[in-house]
Amino acid sequence: MWCIPPQQDAAFVAHMEQVLEVYKRPYDAKHPVVCMDEQPKQLIAETRKPVPAAPGHPARVDYEYVREGVCNVWMFVEPLGGWRDVPVTDTRTAVDWAHQVRRMVDQPRFAQAERISLVSDNLNTHTLAALYQAFDPAEALRLAQKLELVHTPKHGSWLNVAESELSVLTRQCLERRIPDRAIVAQEAAAWSKKRNAKQVGVDWHFTTDDARIKLKNLYPQIKTS
Repeated sequence: MWCIPPQQDAAFVAHMEQVLEVYKRPYDAKHPVVCMDEQPKQLIAETRKPVPAAPGHPARVDYEYVREGVCNVWMFVEPLGGWRDVPVTDTRTAVDWAHQVRRMVDQPRFAQAERISLVSDNLNTHTLAALYQAFDPAEALRLAQKLELVHTPKHGSWLNVAESELSVLTRQCLERRIPDRAIVAQEAAAWSKKRNAKQVGVDWHFTTDDARIKLKNLYPQIKTS
């Protein structure tokens, strides 16, 4: 969903242009760009067994259900590399984020990477400080030195490629009642494996020049007529 401030906003512009400049970099295995996002998934169990579709009859699902809690779906995607990883956890704290970032940094595909540009939403859990909450100082510093954190603007999560990937995952895989985290994790893993095998990349077109034309009302120093 597009959510753009209604008036001049230098902070929004600053983060937006930083993200757009990162997106226009050519593919570089030593300096990859990875986008991450997360979303909750409500766990819902059926009270009665659904009836599958049959000739002349649509599928039937009882309106009653049982809430089984919530899990968190993480999305890490390398837009130009055609790779994504989708772990699932019980919670989404700063420490959880730190552990997922370490999982990403230590992926075999990034073994030769000198620095990873990590694009994420502008949340207080997505910070280098979270690494020091989760790990001893030496490990936290090792991870921090491998990362360039790039935050989307507040109210500008639509600039995060990982948000689009989460939308695809939801539509293709998770947009139904699922009763427990294990099934969500299985479904997400199968989806990412298939998508990775096809080397599905992301062709991003929106540029800084486009932003200065289409969103010029956000720029304090650009006069609008």
